Amino acid sequence: QVQLVESGGGLVQAGGSLRLSCAASGSISGINVMGWYRQAPGKQRDLVAGITNDGSINYADSVKGRFTISRDNAKKTVYLQMNSLKPEDTAIYICNAKKSYNSGFFTNYWGQGTQVTVSS
Repeated sequence: QVQLVESGGGLVQAGGSLRLSCAASGSISGINVMGWYRQAPGKQRDLVAGITNDGSINYADSVKGRFTISRDNAKKTVYLQMNSLKPEDTAIYICNAKKSYNSGFFTNYWGQGTQVTVSS
């Protein structure tokens, strides 16, 4: 019952910037974490950045210093500001939202993905 809608992907040249947005709707109560994963051709889906409701953030080593994640908790919208883009950043970027509980139970929700292509 959670829907995630991404926007902001596109084609940019190396060194350029892009800002991705992901808006959650539906049964958003209980979402603890939102973030971004990416999947490049021939590679697994890996975490890019995540942010919790209290503002804790983690980044993949490959994007530290270049990407910034932020979140509007009231609107359940997460953003990914991507600067100094490199061709190796080319991937499908997928929004993620997670509901977790003290029992250990959790539920993940996924967006449809948005393509980011960085040309050299």
